[in-house]
Amino acid sequence: MYQIDIMTLFPDTMGDMVNDSILGRAQDRDIIRVDCHQIRDYTLNKQKQVDDYPYGGGHGAVMQADPLYQCWKHLCDRAGYPVHTIYMSPAGRTFCQAEAKRLNADYDHLILVCGHYEGIDERFIEECVDEELSLGDFVLTGGEIPALAVADAVCRLVPGVLPDPECYTEESHWNGMLEYPQYSRPEIWHDRAVPSILLSGHHAKIAKWRRKQAILRTRTRRPDLYAKLDLSSREDQKLLAELESETKPQT
Repeated sequence: MYQIDIMTLFPDTMGDMVNDSILGRAQDRDIIRVDCHQIRDYTLNKQKQVDDYPYGGGHGAVMQADPLYQCWKHLCDRAGYPVHTIYMSPAGRTFCQAEAKRLNADYDHLILVCGHYEGIDERFIEECVDEELSLGDFVLTGGEIPALAVADAVCRLVPGVLPDPECYTEESHWNGMLEYPQYSRPEIWHDRAVPSILLSGHHAKIAKWRRKQAILRTRTRRPDLYAKLDLSSREDQKLLAELESETKPQT
């Protein structure tokens, strides 16, 4: 079973997200386990204080090292080993699909630490954190949203969480590309028709169309990803030639 423990000041709101839908059903079947832990429960003072003014002055407050450490130690002691620990931080490496695949492949137990205020005491990071991850170059009010994103992205790759591996291997970013467009019923909606090739029942032609659309969408929307693609195969070269012909301005 894949285990993720989330250290947070808001375990109730986090629990609502991880206990419903796909992740909730996977937990019911003991495929994964996502538990949220209230950091305040591990303070050693009656006020359950978890933050204080920063040394050196400045605005806001900093989460103290010891409540974080006591919570982290409890989780590691319960596991029987030091659990791979990730601090959700705007200073961390940017999280992406490749990172989700790595975490899923390399570990079966993670601790995700959610910071707040002006951040957390650096000494806890130095002693207990194995790596820092960020969702991007922006700042949120807390680490809960990034932690949920990481937990969701990693857990959905665990065998059995989704009904078939193709549910994620054909999605955007799995192979460095964006996914092809998707359509459902009705066949015509607001005078917009589903592409006829998808109604043909010809699986090889549908696969070719989807590959071409994925290449086009990646080139148009994410040229940074497109620049890294290996499209040297004979099949892809044919698709590229078709795209050039179809998108070439008419004279």
